[in-house]
Amino acid sequence: MEKKDRNLYRLDELSGYKVASNYSDVTGWKIVDADNRTIGKIDNLWVNKDMQRVVYLDVNVDKGLIEDSKNEVHDAIANDNGNEFVYKDGDSHIIIPIGSVSINKDTKIVMANNIGYNTFRKTSRYNRDHNFDRNYERKTLRSYYPESESRLESESDDDTFYNRREFDNH
Repeated sequence: MEKKDRNLYRLDELSGYKVASNYSDVTGWKIVDADNRTIGKIDNLWVNKDMQRVVYLDVNVDKGLIEDSKNEVHDAIANDNGNEFVYKDGDSHIIIPIGSVSINKDTKIVMANNIGYNTFRKTSRYNRDHNFDRNYERKTLRSYYPESESRLESESDDDTFYNRREFDNH
């Protein structure tokens, strides 16, 4: 994201911001898929500053999932369609919309509702040292929710884009 257009920030970038007392700070918690397979650990929370709410979980992807993805890369390259699977060193993070998970405060585990391991394995990753843009958000949402394709392209302003069930954290 360009600085002037930027509206998403990692929670640790914002001084004076913290998780509201009625919500759990899930940073450091394990995240699992719908079948209880490990996806990774929550590294941070992405906040829409204007809307003053968390919209994404920033997940540091588990090494096992990355290793499983490498087989996919080799297959994709062999079939000449490997462009989307080309990762640079450090591309080990994904974002997950906050409304796509449930939080178990007792076990300190976050569960991705209705998103399977293979979907996470194929979801485009990014490097934490570089911020992502709206195109990455759209690409990621399409991987989780293919049925939302038509709505994603037409929604450009934040209020419209984030006004969907995937971002509802209540």
